[in-house]
Amino acid sequence: MADDVRPTIATAATVAARGPKVNTFPYDDFMAREGVPVHKAPIGIEDVTKLPRAPWARLNGKGAFIELEGTFQSERGLYVAEIPGSGALEPERHLYEEELFILEGWGTAQVWQGNGEKLTFEWGPGSVFALPPNTHHRLLNGGREPVIFMGVTTAPRLVNAADDLDFVFDCDYQFVDLYAQNSNYFLLADTRTTENSYRSVTLHTNFIPDARKLLLDEAERKVAGGQITGYRMGKRFPHGHVSQWPAGRYHKAHYHGPGAILLGLDGEGYVLAWDSKLGARPYASGRGEQVHVVQWTKNSIYCPPDGYFHQHFNSGDTPARHIAVYGEWLPLGVHNMAAEDAYRGLLSFREGGTLIDYEDEDPQVRKDFEQTLARKGITCSMPPIAYRD
Repeated sequence: MADDVRPTIATAATVAARGPKVNTFPYDDFMAREGVPVHKAPIGIEDVTKLPRAPWARLNGKGAFIELEGTFQSERGLYVAEIPGSGALEPERHLYEEELFILEGWGTAQVWQGNGEKLTFEWGPGSVFALPPNTHHRLLNGGREPVIFMGVTTAPRLVNAADDLDFVFDCDYQFVDLYAQNSNYFLLADTRTTENSYRSVTLHTNFIPDARKLLLDEAERKVAGGQITGYRMGKRFPHGHVSQWPAGRYHKAHYHGPGAILLGLDGEGYVLAWDSKLGARPYASGRGEQVHVVQWTKNSIYCPPDGYFHQHFNSGDTPARHIAVYGEWLPLGVHNMAAEDAYRGLLSFREGGTLIDYEDEDPQVRKDFEQTLARKGITCSMPPIAYRD
């Protein structure tokens, strides 16, 4: 019938007009459009402050994007930026969430929503704070030397889903349930709870003045003498923790899903990372060449990919400290980590978990660590091991 409403059939010409398929995501196109370098690495980068940066017109500073395998898998944005001496970045707002880590320099931040009052607070090296989505914000350098900071965002998922940058960067919607417009919003809170599968202490705050000096709580689940305190800064993102452990010691290897990004705050050492499909003893099985070794110190970052064992080593003569960021819902990967009576990340793989006890680890791991310490004249403080078959 002439009055029938029929679906439109795409012709070959219509399909062709849409352009060829490309193996990129909208977020890839966004990074390319910003005109700054994109640094890629499988696991980590030794010092993000030394990455080449280029003028970033939108921010009126300099910057570079970083993409690691684990950040790609978890749709997590990562960048490093520079504010010129005595300068300021352009104000911006965006629908995605963001956490900032101040690596070098001092300054102030201004945050406001709509036509509301500006909240202003000071920050310096070691400061960590989260910007609520779609709030206007601006960073100002308080000194003559450049400020360098790192940003972790949820931008890739949102940009990929919306595929509309005007919507992402120029939307008037206000998240009033996430943003409390009062002068205390960016003050360090003293609210701590014991929660999550780790049963660790969690600090609820929107601002940490200096993560290098944050008082931590005892937690020896993964390393003797270890300390850890979690933090929550948003409804979904960011969450994370600050961890410290003694010289001459290392953590037990473990794995989980992608998306945890770790930034070195103090100390020095290295990280081992390998696909859990290689098993608990990759060296003994002749596949040691597939183990990634990332040297780390202050301002180093790494992000284990999905299902990768990773292990932190303190090969310096002082305590090592790092801060981790994660949170928000992650894509499918290693999931169902919470067993009925325990967190799988704290259970040995012999018990159905994802952690390698020292007695089950590859003997080459301890041997290499002891040799590294010996070259530096540092005493190994690890307990003796009786390896299990």
